[in-house]
Amino acid sequence: MLAFTDSVAPDRLFAPGRRAACVGAIALISMLAFEAIAVATAMPAVAQALNGLSMYALAFGATLATSVIGMTAAGQLCDKRGPYRASLVGLAAFLLGLLAAGFAPSMAVLVLGRALQGLGSGVLGVALYVGVGQVVPAPLHPKLFAMFAGAWVLPGLLGPALASGLVALLGWRAVFLAVAAAVPVAAAAMLPALKRAGDGTGEALRWGAMRWALLASAGALLLHGASQQAGARAGLLFAAGLVAAFCAARRLLPAGTLAAAPGLPSVILLRGFIAAAFASAEAFLPLLLTQQFGWSLTQAGIALSAGAVTWSIGSAVQARVQGDAARRRLLPTGFGVAATGLLVVMVPVAVAALPSWLALVGWIGVGLGIGLSFPMLSVLLLKLSPPAQQGGNTSALQLSDALVSSAALGGAGLLFNPDTRQVLPVLLLAFALAVAAAVVSPRALPRPR
Repeated sequence: MLAFTDSVAPDRLFAPGRRAACVGAIALISMLAFEAIAVATAMPAVAQALNGLSMYALAFGATLATSVIGMTAAGQLCDKRGPYRASLVGLAAFLLGLLAAGFAPSMAVLVLGRALQGLGSGVLGVALYVGVGQVVPAPLHPKLFAMFAGAWVLPGLLGPALASGLVALLGWRAVFLAVAAAVPVAAAAMLPALKRAGDGTGEALRWGAMRWALLASAGALLLHGASQQAGARAGLLFAAGLVAAFCAARRLLPAGTLAAAPGLPSVILLRGFIAAAFASAEAFLPLLLTQQFGWSLTQAGIALSAGAVTWSIGSAVQARVQGDAARRRLLPTGFGVAATGLLVVMVPVAVAALPSWLALVGWIGVGLGIGLSFPMLSVLLLKLSPPAQQGGNTSALQLSDALVSSAALGGAGLLFNPDTRQVLPVLLLAFALAVAAAVVSPRALPRPR
């Protein structure tokens, strides 16, 4: 696969020749983000309208499970056929899923639509990173991935309100159909530019890995289901899901990933650690703020939005850092800041006499720390990957995210006691994952010669 290079305006991300690809990719990521946030907001109304409360959890679990399959398939497609064709497959599945959900006559059909959305978003997540990463020169990758992170901010701030407004004015179906109407617009801007990223090696597709992708998908679904159960059944589901995910990860991730081998394997493992730390803490933070501290839902939402804003700020800061030595220091610093933020969040939980606003201060630090470090992992991955392996390695990066996050969320569900509503064990789990990322991070960075 040949990377596209541009000698015109090498310091400008939106220079002619790559402007359409960047704008289209950022718009598409924003729509993926809005879809995820808006659907979460609208799902209670969906379940009530379709009399499908019993399938409520499955509507989310199915999306996560099929995204694992999409990520694995996208790695093959990008390396063998090129990111342009992979993007076509992802867009088609995502759009069909949106239409199926938008016109669903029953909750079962809606879950099928959500599964197609997960498949499409899994493919697109890999294809966008590989394709646009090849269109944009390597020195601009920090800025590119900072923009990708920033594309989540506006949907995070406005998504819940817009989704609520759409449900109130036009009904819940409008949430899915509005995104479906916008997808072709972003695709039209992005796809022509991705054609120049190359057509891949042209070698035959090898689908043996899909067996392990199906096992990983089953493991993710079991881990997600464990968090919805209680008692011995939850423990059994969690154990089965963990075994399935571990066995699949050994086959799907590069050798040495689970042992934090230096270089690329550690980069991929770090993505799982820090994504899982954030996901498990974010899932329970609103519960902590509203149930234990007595905040309103609006105040809790503002806290989550503050974390999204500082994530974007951290991403912008890392994009401006120049020089290998400075960036080598920044990656562990970012993980350390995130771990410190989680520690601050826990302080008013452990010591009731301290003010609850310390949790907000801590969460702001979590967002900043992850913003400093998260985009750097994508930059490092492309830097350490030969062009012909960027699809498979990007797929592994996102698989690590999905599988470790599923395990962490399943574990958080087991640690959380719904009777006492004690969130401290969950926060300790998130803190441990962030500390592990800070400890492992020096192994991900190439040693200076």
